[in-house]
Amino acid sequence: MENKLGIRKWLSFLIAGFVGQLAWAIENNYLNLYVFFTSPEKAVNLFIPLMTALSAVTATITTLFMGALSDRVGKRKIFISLGYIVWGISIILFAFLDPSNKATLIFNNSAFLAGSLIVVADCVMTFFGSTANDAAFNAYVTDNTNPTNRGKVESVLSVLPLFAMIVIVLVGGIFVEQTPPRWDLFFYIFGGITTVIGLVCLFLYPKENIQPNKEEPYFMNIIHGFRPKVIKDNSKLYLALLSFMVFNIAIQVFMPYLMVYINHSVTVDFTITVAVVLISASIITVVLGLFMDKLGKNKIIFPALGAAALGGVLMTFLTDQVGVIIGTTILMAGYLVSTAVLGAKVRDYTPSNQAGLFQGVRMVFVVMIPMVTGPYIGMAVSNINPNTYVNDYGQTVTRPNSLIFLFTAIVLLFVLIPLIILIKKEKKDSEQTA
Repeated sequence: MENKLGIRKWLSFLIAGFVGQLAWAIENNYLNLYVFFTSPEKAVNLFIPLMTALSAVTATITTLFMGALSDRVGKRKIFISLGYIVWGISIILFAFLDPSNKATLIFNNSAFLAGSLIVVADCVMTFFGSTANDAAFNAYVTDNTNPTNRGKVESVLSVLPLFAMIVIVLVGGIFVEQTPPRWDLFFYIFGGITTVIGLVCLFLYPKENIQPNKEEPYFMNIIHGFRPKVIKDNSKLYLALLSFMVFNIAIQVFMPYLMVYINHSVTVDFTITVAVVLISASIITVVLGLFMDKLGKNKIIFPALGAAALGGVLMTFLTDQVGVIIGTTILMAGYLVSTAVLGAKVRDYTPSNQAGLFQGVRMVFVVMIPMVTGPYIGMAVSNINPNTYVNDYGQTVTRPNSLIFLFTAIVLLFVLIPLIILIKKEKKDSEQTA
């Protein structure tokens, strides 16, 4: 029988999960726009993929150490709460890196220096965000769910990034799309929200009920998930991670450039397009998520991957308002449903009482490798037929082009290799058990 989750657990998932995604939406999308608005062309071509790669490495290293530490001390709440508080403060600091802001005269209007400091500040922000969200919060979710309800929980969590993006676009857009943009207010508001939620979590999260993991020295805990014996004993987990890795490489080909593409590479209403796409894709994902645990994850993953690939192909050729909305909705719905299935599979095969230890391994596969490869593929593709744009600061920058979506569809095909091997192994193990 399915284990029911109480209202307090759902609130702990939703509140911290949603606000965490607000912060990550800023880091993954709006910092790219921030650099795009504030830096010269050569700096943009350098900073966006470099920032994506460095933040991924920072997130992975942080999660390896802090995830193992949270397991070792048997605590999640303190890492989540304090992490969110400082995470919010680090977001506020970006307000002081706008070279057009008269309050930041230390830059002497140096766009290149400002862009460089944005990259550094992003790594600082990522450290606290990964401590709170990637290491502690993800381990907390794994601790408090099981295979009978993870599909539902994972589906809800997977749409939180889109709801967060809707809020960012509708609320943040008021400040970012002004002339000149008020980036300072944008960072004050969302940084403040993140800090406040950190305080709320101190009272919302229940008393810890996990056993401290002190079976091995701390350093051995950090490398635990990379040992050959551990990989062999948990082969289904690593096949799920490998599938997720290839999938996210495909997604990262277009994702860092999506907001810039919609804003500057096609003639559409930015706010309407993003709002309609995010709401539609979220509804599709939540509805499917309600039935995922009953239908079975394997019956959903292949249609979801197919939808993502189809959306990528459509976005390659459609440039009008309706076409972009349809193509992006199909692409994002396929992306979200696939993310929910693959994320649930990873949680299913994560050894109990070691959720923190394996969050760092998850980050290597799901975040670091995709984010240090996918964005560079996207940048290289956009440079095949470069199209330039003069930003609000008079700097000439290169727009991303529609080929990034075609390459996303191509890379998605390679997800089938580890995924089919995993499903065959699941079937074989199930037959042996029976």
